[in-house]
Parts: sequence; C-alpha cells; structure tokens
Amino acid sequence: MSQQQQYTDLAEKIRGWSDELGFQQLGISDIDLGEHPAYLQRWLDAGYHGEMDYMAKHGDRRSHPEQLLPGTLRVLSLRMDYLSDGTQPLTVLESPEKAYISRYTLGRDYHKLIRKRLARLAKRIEAEAGGSHRAFVDSAPVLERAIAEQAGLGWIAKNTMLINSDAGSWFFLGEIYTDLPLPVDPPQQDKHCGSCRACLDICPTDAFVGPFELDARRCISYLTIEHAGSIDEELRPLMGNRIFGCDDCQLVCPWNKFARPTTETDFSPRHQLADSDLVELFLWDQATWEQKTEGSALRRIGFERWLRNIAIALGNAPTSPEVLGALRSRKDFPSELVREHVQWALDHHQS
Repeated sequence: MSQQQQYTDLAEKIRGWSDELGFQQLGISDIDLGEHPAYLQRWLDAGYHGEMDYMAKHGDRRSHPEQLLPGTLRVLSLRMDYLSDGTQPLTVLESPEKAYISRYTLGRDYHKLIRKRLARLAKRIEAEAGGSHRAFVDSAPVLERAIAEQAGLGWIAKNTMLINSDAGSWFFLGEIYTDLPLPVDPPQQDKHCGSCRACLDICPTDAFVGPFELDARRCISYLTIEHAGSIDEELRPLMGNRIFGCDDCQLVCPWNKFARPTTETDFSPRHQLADSDLVELFLWDQATWEQKTEGSALRRIGFERWLRNIAIALGNAPTSPEVLGALRSRKDFPSELVREHVQWALDHHQS
C-alpha cells in the first residue's frame, strides 16, 4: 500500500473517531488560507475590532498555522451542534421583561467539553500514526472560520458566521493542527447567500458595514461580552433585552431551518437561563451569580458587566414597580460602571 493510500485510510478512520466523540463533521484543510489573511488585515486596519486587541497581536501566526505551530501541514476542522431543542429564542426576544442570553452559552462552557474531545482525538491519531498534534478551541490565534471554509465545512456568510448547507450555523468549531500530510477536502467555493440580506437588515444596532463585513464596535455580542467599559448611550435602547450576546442574524437565516437540535446534554440550559426574568437575574448577589454561572461561559464577563448589561435591558423593559424597585436597589452599588447604567435606566423610564 502506498503512503498516500495509508494517509487516505487514516483520514477516514479519523472521521469515524470524530463521529464517536460527538462531532457532526470533520474537514481537512491545508495551511494556505487564501484571501483570508488579507481580509483580516483590512478589517483590523479599519478598526472594526474595537478593544479586541488580541485580534491584532501575534503577527502572522493567526492566519499562518505553520507560524503558530512550526511543522504544521494540515488542520483538522470539526463542528459540533449546540442549539438545544425547545429553548424558544424568538419567544424570549419578544418578551421584553425576559433576559435574552445567546443560545451558545446556556449550558456548560463549550471550551472545556470540546477541548477534551479534541484532545482525545489527537491522542488516538498519535497512537495510530505518530506525528505531532495540538488542539485549539478559541484558545489561541486561529482563524477558525477561514479554516473551516477551506476544509469544506461551509461558507462564511454575509453575517460573517460560518453556514453549512445541511446544518445552518448553530454549531461550535474546534481545530487540531497536525504535521501529518493527510489528504485535504475541497474548500467551499460558493457563498450560497444569494440576494438574501435578512441578517443585515435585522441587526438591531446596524453593525454590518455591508455584506461579509461587521463593525464589532456596534455588535451587541461585542458590547455585552468584549467591551469592558460604559456602553454608548446611543446604542443602549437598541440592545433590547439582550444581556449576553445576540443571535438575531442567525435566527433570521433561512439556512437554519436545516439546523438539528444538539444531542449533547451538557449544552442543555442550566438554572432556567433560557427563560428568566430580568428582575430576578438583576437581584442575584455575587455569591448567587458565582454559583449559578459555575462552569459556564457567562463567567467571562464578571459580575459587574453582568449587572451593567441587565441594567440596560431593564431600562428598555416596560415600566413596572418591580423593574423600578430592582433598579433602585442597585443605585448605590459600589461599581461606578453599574451605577451609571442603573441611573440611565431609571432616567429612561422617566423620560
């Protein structure tokens, strides 16, 4: 058997192992990411990354896998569905007294789960064929959507999400860098968005400069998660009840009619966070917040930003004694950031 055939057979074994580990698809890319490095540089030059300084760090290592991990010849790109059945995102969005939390973070922190699965896959590959393998899940400078597109897992759409024609976009991505010369999969050449612009038109804050181009500084996901300081008063009323992330551009995407509910129980919502009242969440003390968010990606923003975000949502909620009482209970909170947004919310109800 030729060495080429051996690697072809190995690739098929790896796909089978990835299925056993709960991944829905695996693609193999080479390390030439085509036009994506140039696109990244243009995006950074325009300042669209805002305070995400990590996007501009590391030189070319983000867009050149062989510079991040010398010796890399291929990248395994894997996807895992995460949308839980019955979470009714549209119902929550249309209920202004409820808290909308991006569906990807309702359960256990995906970083931990997927990283463990990828590590197990990497060890199995090493045991079978030797070589060097390293797994990544949002933990290093990796252009994961570009790699996934190169590996044939879908196309980067007008909303800058990766869309798969059989599964929509409700999935996580993870990568394994390897020095094995595995056969590569054909990249996704066509972007099947056509004339549709539903995602561009639905964005509450008009964060899309145009198709395929997002100004993160106006994106609600950026504002509620990445942005550490005061949120622009112009944008606050547009954020509605979204307190962690935003899924609007996925919710309207026609391709998501093909999305399948996840079978991973760890991604199931915890502590009723898929359908909680804003007032209830705002009144959590820090000990409660730490207990309720243990093992969750919500931990990333910290308690202060949690309260900042909910204060804005309460400012946008219908006026009621419960809403006003909750806001007044935080008027003297030690954090100036929280006090500022609480006062804005109270003023918003009185205007």
